[in-house]
Amino acid sequence: MRALRYLVLAGLLGAAVSAQAEPVTYKLDPGHTNVLFSWNHFGFSNPTANIGLGDGTLVFDEKNPAKSSVEVTLPLANLDTHVSALDEHLKKPDFFDADKYPQATFKSTKVQSLGGGRYKVTGDLTVHGVTKPVVLDAKLNKSGVHPMMKVQTVGFDATTTVKRSDFGMGAYVPNVSDEIKIRITTEASVPKSDAAK
Repeated sequence: MRALRYLVLAGLLGAAVSAQAEPVTYKLDPGHTNVLFSWNHFGFSNPTANIGLGDGTLVFDEKNPAKSSVEVTLPLANLDTHVSALDEHLKKPDFFDADKYPQATFKSTKVQSLGGGRYKVTGDLTVHGVTKPVVLDAKLNKSGVHPMMKVQTVGFDATTTVKRSDFGMGAYVPNVSDEIKIRITTEASVPKSDAAK
């Protein structure tokens, strides 16, 4: 009888460990996601714009980060510099050409753990109809049950630098910097319908 009890206990522990080890799928929260990009303007200032999140899915495996992935859509209709005339200019053909290319996308191809909650996320960024590989330096801020939503939630910050001329948007270089610094902060939660299963 004792052997049977140990066998059942071992089975339960094995099931618990395998359940914890499986990747978890999260939906990025547009209300708590900023995709900020900044540039240098004639050496005088460093303006910043936010492209709000359209849709995003994060698959995160804390035990085996290589099984993780992220995919996001960034609608240019949400682009916001807090200067309406600049918003309109950035959507024109010499920059994003938003009528022709209404969204930017990012799809990861590789996730590497650097230890200490830091990750290197390699993926394909598509902007202005051009796709180029980029590497995000990401940091896990927190993982746990959200105190208000009562579902499993993770939060990350990430940074990268790209050259806009690589994406066919080289207008006014070098007076307006070619290098664009991107800073992302996001929260992602398990959808409540999935969490209830």
